[in-house]
Amino acid sequence: MPGTKRSNIKPGVKVKVVQKQDQRTGKLTEGIVSRILTNSPQHPHGIKVKLESGIVGRVKEIED
Repeated sequence: MPGTKRSNIKPGVKVKVVQKQDQRTGKLTEGIVSRILTNSPQHPHGIKVKLESGIVGRVKEIED
C-alpha cells in the first residue's frame, strides 16, 4: 500500500520510509510509526512520520 494518504497510516503501523538524505538513492528504512507529522490528508511524496527509533522520513510503503 502506498504511503501518500494520511488515513492509511496510524501510530503503531510498520512502514518503510525514505529519509531526507536518502532521497536521491531511494534507500528505505523500516520502522514503527510513533507520530504523523504531515497535517494534510495526502502528500504526493509520502506522509512524513517519526518512527519509534526517532528517524523522520516520508512513507513509501506500508507493511501488512
